[in-house]
Amino acid sequence: QVQLVESGGGLVQPGGSLRLSCAASGNIFSMSAMGWYRRAPGKQRERVAIFTSGGTTNYADSVKGRFTISRNNAKNTVYLQMNSLKFEDTAVYYCYALTDVPPGDYWGQGTQVTVSS
Repeated sequence: QVQLVESGGGLVQPGGSLRLSCAASGNIFSMSAMGWYRRAPGKQRERVAIFTSGGTTNYADSVKGRFTISRNNAKNTVYLQMNSLKFEDTAVYYCYALTDVPPGDYWGQGTQVTVSS
């Protein structure tokens, strides 16, 4: 089992910045991938940024150049720095982790990001 706890969401004006954090606990040594998804109102869940099992980072085209995923292994924490935020970035953001042994998908509770003037 892996527990994921997000923080850092909130209300921000267009062009502003926010940083999301996701702290992992539990079977962290079995995690092979970790990252962020989001679900906007009326839309399907979208992968935003992720550290893959191959050790690379992938970003959604819609956030490339604006969002940066990073991690602090000592704190078992992944971050999502979001800059130049747009109205269309408004969504609930979910932390995600994939484990190998045993195989599993884990999700955080979600944190709301609202971009509004």
